[in-house]
Amino acid sequence: MLRVVVLGAAAGGGVPQWNCGCPVCRAARSNHPELQSTQASIAFSGDGAHWFLVNASPDLRQQLIATPQLHPKQGVLRHSPITGVILTNGEIDAVAGLLSMREGSPFTIYAHERVLAILRSNSVFNVLSEKNVGRRGIAVDAAFEPALPDGSPSGIEVVPFEVPGKGAWYLEGKTHPAGRDGAGDTLGLRIADKRSGKYFYFVAACARVTDDLRERLKGAPLVFFDGTVWRDDELIAAGLGNKTGQSMGHIAMSGEHGAISSLDGLDIGRKVFLHINNSNPALLGTSAERKAVEQAGWQIPADGTEIVL
Repeated sequence: MLRVVVLGAAAGGGVPQWNCGCPVCRAARSNHPELQSTQASIAFSGDGAHWFLVNASPDLRQQLIATPQLHPKQGVLRHSPITGVILTNGEIDAVAGLLSMREGSPFTIYAHERVLAILRSNSVFNVLSEKNVGRRGIAVDAAFEPALPDGSPSGIEVVPFEVPGKGAWYLEGKTHPAGRDGAGDTLGLRIADKRSGKYFYFVAACARVTDDLRERLKGAPLVFFDGTVWRDDELIAAGLGNKTGQSMGHIAMSGEHGAISSLDGLDIGRKVFLHINNSNPALLGTSAERKAVEQAGWQIPADGTEIVL
């Protein structure tokens, strides 16, 4: 059995974003609190007792409080069921929550060397003492099995793979701590329970769907996929910014080359959008965009949604 909990489904800033007055954020603050969502992250477990996070969002503390599966054991003074954190990129959305895990409970960070180099280059992450928090490198297309706290195998196999994207925005124009060239800035994950054979894919950032990616996702029982914007020029059209989705490393949901069209016809069992920006009109339950999402067989999850495979 493989259990997955959506800790947060929103893109950077969450919904509502602290300084945003767009229609979605206004609705989330007033008469539609169900629109409120924290920043994108999931937790998964093969045994229901030991959990691994995929990315550690800035909202992690709030997410852990809201998720009973991740609470300490009853009657234990200090405990956490979180055994490891797998990072798919070095963006603030993915790594800032690590700083909320500095209170001494042991766990392991799994990340590509390019992301580990970012953590090493910023001394604030030294609050995560390597005596308690190990850092293990992962490689593109190399399967690994994250370990349980006692070092024994977890029974989970994770395969990281490269997807089209870009490096962390705060490093634009600067020298990357791991050097200029190399894959690993944006990863997708195939996560499988070795005992049952159940598996799913996690792709929270993706600039375009390649033939290789289509082939990987074909027939998957569950796919979490980048749903940042509905249309590529969404932020510009709404007066919220001057960047397109593509320039930020994110594919649009709609359009001839968007995620909905590109992943159609692949016999995917359950398709779930994650990392959805507050500007995206598909968040509104009565919008034409939401109707189009649902008619195409996609889901926009609420925080706390649990899926069992």
